[in-house]
Amino acid sequence: MKKVDNLKQRNIYPVFGRMLTRADKEILLKQRSVMIWFTGLSGSGKSTIAIALERELHKRGLLCKILDGDNIRSGINNNLGFSEEDRVENIRRIAEVSRLFLDSGVITIAAFISPNSSMREMAAEIIGKEDFFEIHVSTPIEECERRDVKGLYAKARRGEIKDFTGVSSPFEAPENPALSLDTSRLTLEESVNQLLELILPRIEVGGYYFNYNI
Repeated sequence: MKKVDNLKQRNIYPVFGRMLTRADKEILLKQRSVMIWFTGLSGSGKSTIAIALERELHKRGLLCKILDGDNIRSGINNNLGFSEEDRVENIRRIAEVSRLFLDSGVITIAAFISPNSSMREMAAEIIGKEDFFEIHVSTPIEECERRDVKGLYAKARRGEIKDFTGVSSPFEAPENPALSLDTSRLTLEESVNQLLELILPRIEVGGYYFNYNI
């Protein structure tokens, strides 16, 4: 990760104290924002579950935003490659953007391989661990490779893609995720229902955490 130049920082004067707070935005939206962070191998079902979850929350009148790996890579992070340094910077930027969404009261859903625990720990620290739900989409690599909807595993096996997670680069499974979903065993509906059971008490108005004495 690149270090910040302290000399450049001397002329920056944040105005956070004069802005409306996250609580103000959550009261307006009648919801509490959280970070739902999907991690897992390529093809495990992260994006599919994220999209289905967004639709279910939208039906309930809850405002969400999905941040997906390919979308982010083609936009804000299009200058980054896949070196270790760039992968860390990719996750750092995503976490910073996610924090902005949370501060606006938006329920934020991220779907990224984020292959090692140190990356996910960094993201949780930036976003705030109390708001960070780590969801491991634990679909076995054999099933991910069988799907291979993007043809990436085949290219990695042929040596056309270097440092491909699960083939030539390791994936560190979370030790204590908030939830683990194996899409080779669970239907999409079952996966989404488990997620709703986990997060709805935290985000809906009237829940234990939504209490600003108003």
